[in-house]
Formats: sequence, structure tokens, C-alpha cells
Amino acid sequence: MDGINITHGSVRINETHRGIALPIFMFAGGAIGNIVAIIVLSVSRQERKSSAFYTLVCGLAVTDLLGTCLASPFTIANYLDPHVLTNDHLCEFDSFLLLFFCVTGLSIICAMAAERYLAICCPYTYQRWGVDRRFAQKFLLGIYISNTLFCCLPMMGMSKSQLQPSGTWCFIDWRAQEPVAAIYSILYGVVSVLLILGTIVLNLAVCAALLLMRQRTVQRPVTRASVRERWRALSSAAETQMMTVLLMTSAVVLACSAPLVVRVFANQFMMKNSDADLAAIRIAAVNPILDPWIYILLRRSLFRRLLSLSRRGSSTRSSSPIPTMISTQRNLFYPEIMKDSHVFTQLMRNTNILTQLPYTVKFTRQDAESLHQT
Repeated sequence: MDGINITHGSVRINETHRGIALPIFMFAGGAIGNIVAIIVLSVSRQERKSSAFYTLVCGLAVTDLLGTCLASPFTIANYLDPHVLTNDHLCEFDSFLLLFFCVTGLSIICAMAAERYLAICCPYTYQRWGVDRRFAQKFLLGIYISNTLFCCLPMMGMSKSQLQPSGTWCFIDWRAQEPVAAIYSILYGVVSVLLILGTIVLNLAVCAALLLMRQRTVQRPVTRASVRERWRALSSAAETQMMTVLLMTSAVVLACSAPLVVRVFANQFMMKNSDADLAAIRIAAVNPILDPWIYILLRRSLFRRLLSLSRRGSSTRSSSPIPTMISTQRNLFYPEIMKDSHVFTQLMRNTNILTQLPYTVKFTRQDAESLHQT
């Protein structure tokens, strides 16, 4: 009998070790990846560090890092001791963390899409509001405060948290029949859906605007060949890189968050499936691991190399020399272009991108009206 007990005990220990390996791996991957991403963003050039877009990107990386470092230890501890989350206060805090970091990630990615939309489609409003690094920091603070209050409502009595059937995580009682608790579950799902739809719509609007501007640039006659070269360099190096970061990050965040949002509605309408709930929360936990590698791999330097290689290939086919990416970017704005008002106005109409203009260049309402007329 003693031998049988030892055998069962060793099997239980082996199962625990196998089960705990996954959360430890996810914790290490999320923490290391986001730390590297924050370092990469911090050592970037001054103009990137001072832009609103990259401030929001850094805010998303910090949010992912905090979510990984705060939520993962509860899961790891629960594998070591299954009674950890039976404590009501710890269960409520774990539920708060999952609610908060899911909706905060969606909020920040929607803010990134809104920033690109204002910069490209509404440049006068972008400048009038003074959208810069400090503006983005204040907006991030507003996102954190509002989402904290929203996700604290279950602890204030509007809903209640409970240990899920798998016994490894806590979440709101999304099958509750009480009217107030049901309203909160539906409200959380509706807010998440609105953020997802807003991100998709804004991204589509920005992509359409960039395609339209590029088409107009190709079709409209230009007084100097350098203007078109500057537009090509500007759009390829700056806007293409930022839009690629935005679109890929949006795809990852939305794909990882959508299953959990779907399960919120499904459970509220009595479509119970504990395995689907567990799969949804695990997919959401993958998001902080994937996000930082988008920032790391899509660095400006990598984009420059790819664009330089593509232009060398096109120049070889057309037998016409095209300046490399670096030399073109260094000559984006020569002093003489400021003296030629016609060329500068043409450049403004062709690019419509304020975030890349020098600080001394001001964009007036008359310029915006002329842009809409053309």
C-alpha cells in the first residue's frame, strides 16, 4: 500500500510540473519580450520618442508588462497550491486584473488608431489640439483611471467574482441572473466591442486616405522631381512603418481579445462551455507575448533596409538611379524649399502629414481648406 501511495504522489507531482510549465513559459516570454521592447523604444531617435504615436506604443508595452507581472504569479501559485484562489480577496483581485488589462489593451490600440487618423485625415485638428508626447501621456493616464474605475465596479457590489471551473483563474460571474450583475457583464462586452469596431473603422479610414493621397501624388503633375522623391521617402519611411506597426498590433490585440469578448456574451445568454472559456482566457494571455516582438522586429532600421533593397531592385529593372533611403531622408527639407512657396504648397498638398514636418512649419486653417478643395 505504501508503494501505491508513493506512485500516486509522484504522478500527481509530475502532472503539476507539466501543468506549471506553460504559465512559467508564458510569464518569462511576456516579461522578457516587453522589457526588450521598452528598451528598444527608449533608445530610439528623439523625434520618435517625442511623437504621440510612439508614446502610445510604449504605453501599450508597459501595460502588457504590468499585466504579465501581476496576473501570471497568481496562476503559477495556484498550480503549486490549488487553494490560493479560493481566498475571496485574491480571487476578486485576479478577476480585476484580467478585466482591466483586457479592456486597457483595447483602449490603447484604439487610441493609436485615432492618433493616426487625426494626423493623416484631420491635420488642422491634430495641430490645434497639440497632439504630442505630453498629450499622449495625459491620454494614457485618462485611460488607466477610467478603466480602473470601470473594472472596480464588481468589487463595489455591481457584480461578483468567482473561481472558474478549471480552478486556475477567476473572473466575473458572467452567468449571474441578478439584473445588476447581468448588466455589468453586458456593459463590459459592449464597451469591448465598441473599442474593437472603432479600431477597425479608424484603421480602414487611414489606409484609404493614404492610398488616395498616394494615387493623387502619382497622377498630379509636380514642378520638381525632388518633391515626388521627398513624398516617396516620407511616406515609405515614416507613415508606412507606423501604419504597419499599427495594423499588425491591432490584428494581434483584436484576435487575442475577441474570443474572451465573445464568451462574455455567450455565457450571459446561457451558452455554457467551460473549455471554451479556458481557451479564450489562454488566447488573451498570448497577447502580451506577441505584441513586443512587433515593435522589436518592425524597427525603423529594418524598414530602411527593406525599402533600400526594394528600391535597388526597382532601379535595376528601370535602369534609372534612385537615391537610397538614408540619403533621401537626410534631404527631406532643404532650406531652399521654404523659399519656393509654390513647391512647398505642393508638397503640403501631396503629403498632408504634419507629424513629420519641422517644428517651424505651421499649418493654418486656410491650408486645410485648400487641401479639401483639391
